[in-house]
Amino acid sequence: MDLWDAGKLALFIWFAVPGFISIKFYQLLFPAVQKSSSELVVDAICYSCINYALFSWTIFWVESHKLLSVHPWLYYLAYVFLLFVSPLLLVLVWKMLRSTARFQASLAHPTAKPWDFVFGQRKSYWVHVHLIDGKRISGLYHEQSFSSSAPATEQIYLEQVWVVNDDGAFERMVGDSAGAIISSDRINYIELIDYKG
Repeated sequence: MDLWDAGKLALFIWFAVPGFISIKFYQLLFPAVQKSSSELVVDAICYSCINYALFSWTIFWVESHKLLSVHPWLYYLAYVFLLFVSPLLLVLVWKMLRSTARFQASLAHPTAKPWDFVFGQRKSYWVHVHLIDGKRISGLYHEQSFSSSAPATEQIYLEQVWVVNDDGAFERMVGDSAGAIISSDRINYIELIDYKG
């Protein structure tokens, strides 16, 4: 059995590529736990079938108007849309639906972890990181700061470290500090305060 046989390769492209595009684009928008290869193949084929079911009108229109002989460029453009663009559109529509209050009332939020939800919004915060050992690191999470996202281990980089008084008020930035990187295995909890700068 020759894997590179043109018919088998075309079948694989038709029934796997749109699904893989959908999966990878969805993972860019909503980082999640990685699946095994066998699970990905099954998911890709299912998503490809959904793609074809929803965009079957495109196939019907292209084939019924015999575009290959009349307008070959439009024929190929339609199938490029079907293979590569429509899977992206489906993910964007699904993302919009999953983010509405009505869907969230009955389905789990698409973002798996609160860490990714909060830091994925890219808002700026004054931050108190309370460590397991009882110490506290305070600073500014702003434009040059960074937080990891799933499936990577949670880490946060604060671009500025600040000295705070006994009441927890931010007094001044630590002079020579270039920021702080804190790993989640040292964090007890993180307190966020809206930054109005």
